[in-house]
Order: sequence, then structure tokens, then C-alpha cells
Amino acid sequence: MKDSITFASLEDRLKKRESYEEIKKAYEYALKEHEGMKRLSGDDFITHPLEVTNILLDLNVDDTTLIAALLHEVINNGNTTYEELADKFGDEVAKIVASVSKINKLELPDNNESSIIYLRKILVGLAEDVRVLYIKLADRLHNMRTNWAINPSKQKEKANETMTVLVPIAHRLGINSIKSELENLSLYYLKPDVYNDILEKLNNTVAELNDYLEEMKESIIEILTDAGITFEIKGRVKSVYSIYNKLSNGKKWDNIYDILALRVFVNTESECYQVIGLIHSRFRPMPKRFKDYIASPKENMYQSLHTTVFGVEGKVFEVQVRTYEMDEIAEKGVASHWSYKEKGKKIQNIMEQKLEMFRNVIESSTTESDVDFENAVNTNIFSESIYTYTPKGDVIELPVGSTPIDFAYRIHSKVGDTTVGAIVNDQIVPLSYELQNDDVVNIKTNSNAKPNKDWINIAKTNQAKNKIKAYFSKKDKEEYIAKGKDILEKELRKRKLAINETLNSSNIEKLLKDLKVKDMDDIYFGIGSLRYTAGYIINLTQNDKHQVDDLLFERKREMPKINYKSDILVEGTGNIMVNIAKCCMPVKGDAIVGYITKGQGISIHKKNCSNVPQDSDRIIEVEWNNNSSNYYYTNIYVTTKDNKDILAEVITEIGKKDSLVRSCKTLEKDANLIYELNIRIKDKDELEKIKNAIFKMNNVVKVSDNL
Repeated sequence: MKDSITFASLEDRLKKRESYEEIKKAYEYALKEHEGMKRLSGDDFITHPLEVTNILLDLNVDDTTLIAALLHEVINNGNTTYEELADKFGDEVAKIVASVSKINKLELPDNNESSIIYLRKILVGLAEDVRVLYIKLADRLHNMRTNWAINPSKQKEKANETMTVLVPIAHRLGINSIKSELENLSLYYLKPDVYNDILEKLNNTVAELNDYLEEMKESIIEILTDAGITFEIKGRVKSVYSIYNKLSNGKKWDNIYDILALRVFVNTESECYQVIGLIHSRFRPMPKRFKDYIASPKENMYQSLHTTVFGVEGKVFEVQVRTYEMDEIAEKGVASHWSYKEKGKKIQNIMEQKLEMFRNVIESSTTESDVDFENAVNTNIFSESIYTYTPKGDVIELPVGSTPIDFAYRIHSKVGDTTVGAIVNDQIVPLSYELQNDDVVNIKTNSNAKPNKDWINIAKTNQAKNKIKAYFSKKDKEEYIAKGKDILEKELRKRKLAINETLNSSNIEKLLKDLKVKDMDDIYFGIGSLRYTAGYIINLTQNDKHQVDDLLFERKREMPKINYKSDILVEGTGNIMVNIAKCCMPVKGDAIVGYITKGQGISIHKKNCSNVPQDSDRIIEVEWNNNSSNYYYTNIYVTTKDNKDILAEVITEIGKKDSLVRSCKTLEKDANLIYELNIRIKDKDELEKIKNAIFKMNNVVKVSDNL
């Protein structure tokens, strides 16, 4: 067992950092907070934040990340509050630590449930600061290294969680050094028999394999030295997980050609191609095994040249050739310091686009179902990507299947909104054209152009879809505002009321307070979208005691008669008259039965309706037609606290849910004030939402379907 890490063992590397004194201060603070605490492995607790810091040092992260890494457990496993942390180390560090603390409290419910809810929360942490994820990944890597210390069932849970959620994120961010080790460790705990079997096969031949590697290395060293190329070369036997992955995909052991692998590092891109040429001149390349990831990078910006050759003793070797900068990015991801050098601006731009993908998925996550969210994640984050280019050569990363519309909105909302056409590789293409890797895309715009709603179906990315929806939502809102203003002014003229006097500053202030809205545009929007009537708004300004009656009267006039024939499917019967029973007023989604009446067709009741004799031979099986979209009327009863008269507020709340009140009665029972409201709704789900919204209002003590 290796010695426990100490701050002193990291000090030489940390002293090179500009914020060394602040880093040391963070260590001393964490040491005090974790004093006397032990990990399950038996190590002092402080070794964990030190190990996490050590992993992050290898990634060349910034000083703020290192400070937050040392402190990342002081909230969950210490007595520190967010405020204390912000006071001592600043808001930036405190926010990162707080986000890591929240994420570290999360666990997958069990191996059988979807990881999407967990993933949603992980991504929310990323939305604020990507450094949260770097610390989380390093935190998990050290925990997996000491996973042996927890009970076997927990070992598997952590390994499953790691493979399901964190490995894909490490891959997406291009941190291969962490991704590869997490994969191996997870496989070890999830499938120990498979892991050990592969390891045994490797170990049985490892001495022989290493001999072949050394011999091949010597040959390549000789070739490149004779050519005067400055280089470095390393050899390795393929990782257990990589071999397992190939075997799982149907490969046979004898057909895995890259168990023996060599990696050559040079200074320039041109030398990469030169090295490949020299190796091919000595060793015969295997057909169709040369891959140029420099000209066409992988989705995580991995760049390298790959070839497979028949080497010494006829053995098959995979040879990778890359520059030192390419290796830095391949192993450490875009967190590496190379991404901020002049030559790495393209890589930095890719990183920003990558984070934009995360954020756009998150923005819509709160209104989507878990299934929709999972699809968005798989499409926009974990899917394969293509790399396209602007005419100036800027790289635009997009999911496979993206169109010029996605490209345009990735550049800027204004470019997307004013797109009129696209030229790809000097050829005019339709906006539905599926972009390919390395396409050069030139978006044509016109300042007078507007988006088309059909684009929502053409776009692939959430970013483009959301921006198109936002455009039309804004446009619709503007139209509703203009319509609402016009309706209100017409009603004022009809009542012979002066507009300026009725809508003076004090009345406007009263309206905003009563309706709990931000400005008059919100009120105009409410009128235009039929949330409020103009008469209701005018009456509020005048404290008219008839305001509610007026509101109900106006809305009652808008109520059309509804034919429910298409809504109810009657067993064994075609075109027959049906009607909704007024005694129980079922709505779509309720459990229902049909009752054959004399001359009035089928009466539809709730199954538990007391007016339907359960043993009658007049009862017939019926069900809702899920393809219909009619409205239904039903009653709800709202009981208020201390006889508070809040009818206007209740009706307004119902209006906010896009429902309408047809009639209202005010009842008194047991010293309580009760409103009997007949409302128009779409289905049972909408009814429940309305009831819940009313129940949350001040002074409401009960909302029910009956007295």
C-alpha cells in the first residue's frame, strides 16, 4: 500500500502557483475542519481532498479549482457554512464548493432506475461553473481507488453510478486519463470475473508482449533518429476495459489488433505525418486501419494519427502519432493549460460550445418530462458529434444529424432568426440538409427575414429549437399585448370613461398590486389571451362591488355548447347521443360508466356516482376517446379561512391556468365561506393543477370536488 499523501509531498508543485499562499490557507482550514476524522480506508480524512487536488494538478486546472478542491468536503463533512466560506475565500470558491457539496449528496436510487434525474442535477451543477465537474470527477476517481473499503453492495452501486453518469461526462469533456481509470475500476467491481479473466490472459503473456514492445520501440527509434526527428516514444499493453469493450462488441481475442500499442510524440503537426510515412516505409500497414484524427478530430477534440502495422516477429502493433499539445488535450481534456495558449484558441472555442450544449439542455429541463430530458441529453450531449466550419475556418461542433438551422443558431440567435438559405461546400442546400463532418457552411441572412415554425421540426439541437420557440413566444406575446390594449381601450370608450383618468398612476399601481403582475403589458397580455376580461380590469380600478358578477357574466357569454358525442366511446354502439351527467360532472380522465336513459341517449357518470344503481341492467361500458380535445364543465368547492372574501383572487388564479369560470355561488357552512365554482377545463390533470394552485393561496383551507 502506498504512503498517504501529504501537503508537503505536493508543495513543490503548488509553490509554482501564483496563489500558493491562498492554497496553503485553504489546506490549513480544511485540516482544521477535518481534524480527528477518518475515512473507511483508515486514512485521515484530509488525505481525500489532498488526493483530489493531486489528480487536478495533473490536469493543470486553475488555482481557484485547487482551492475549492481542498475545501470541497468542509460543508458536508465539517462545520462550515456557505457564508463563512465566502467570507474567508470569496464567493467564487464558495459557490463551487456548495455545488460540489450538493452533488455529493446525490445517489442513484437503485440500479434499475433511470439515471436521468441524477444526471439532471449533475448538469445543473455544471451550468454554473464547469470546475464543479472537474472536482466531482477527481473526487469520484479517488473514491473508486479506495472503493474496496465499503461493503460489496455499495461497491457495485458506486461503480454503476460511475459508469452510467460520470464516465460519459469525462468522455464528453475529453478527460481521457480520468475516464480510462474510472472505466477499469468500475469494471473490476461490476464484473470481477470478466475483469480477472482478461487480466489473467494478459498477465500470462505480459512478459512476452513487453519484449515485443521493446523490440518494436528500438526499431522505430532507429528510423526516426536517422531521419533527424526530435521525438519521444512510449509503449503500453491495452487496458482491461478497452479489451472488454472490444470483446463485448463481438471481437475475438485473436482479432484485437491493438493490444500492443506505441505512442510517438513530436513537436509539430507536419512531423506527425512524416513519422507515419517513415513507419509505413519499414513496416507494412494493415489495410483500412489508418485513421486521421488530426484533420477530423473526434467529438471530444481528440487529435492523433492512428495506424496498425505488422511489426517485429509479424506481430500486430497499433501506432499513434501526435504532438505534445494534442496529447495534453487527449489525456487531460480542454481543462489543460494548452487550451488557453495562442495555438489553442480553436480548442477553447470548442470547449465553450460544449458547455453551451449542456446549458441549453438544462434550460429546458425544468419543463420537460424525464423521458424528454433523456432524449435531449442523448441527442445533444452524449451523441456522436460532427465538426463543421464557418467560411473563416472557425470550428462549430454539432450533434450528428444537425442542419444548417442548428449551425446558424449555434453562431448567434440573430443569425438564426434571419436565415434565408445555406451554402455548404460551395453548393446551395435546403435548410433541412443533414450536415456532415468537415462541411464548410455559409449561412445567408436577410435583416427582414423571420423564422419559420416548421424549423422546430427540422432542427436537431435543443439550442435551436428553444430559440425558435422563444422567438414565436415573444411574437405571440406582443400580439396579445396589442390585442389586449385595444380591447381595454374599446371597453373604456364604450363605457364613456376617459382612458387617462381610468388608467392613472394610482389605479395602475392598484391593478399591479391586486393582480400581482409586473407592469401594464402583463395586464394587456392577460386581456388579449382571455385570462382577464376588460370589464373585470375596469371594475378593479373603480372598486365596483359587481366586478366578479360582471366577470362571470362576460365569460358566461363566451361559453359554447359542447357536443360530447366524439368524446365518449360506447361499447358496441356507433352513432348515439351522449351527455355528461350534471349530478357528478365527470371530466376526461375520470373513471366513468354509461347509463341508458329513456329518450336522452347515454348519460355519462363517474363510476362512484350515488345516482347510478350499481346492479342496473341499464349500465353500459364506456370510455374516453383519447384523440378528442373538447372542454368539460365541472364544479369545485373552495373553503376560505375566517370567512375571507377572496372570490376575485380565486377567479384570477383560475384564469392564469387558462381555464374559465362559468358560474359561481357563495355558500356559508359551519361559519365558513365556501365558493361553488363551475369551471371549464380540458381533463382531470388540468383540474388537479387548478385545485393545487388555489389550495396554495393565502386564506384557502380546502379545495374539493364536493361539499
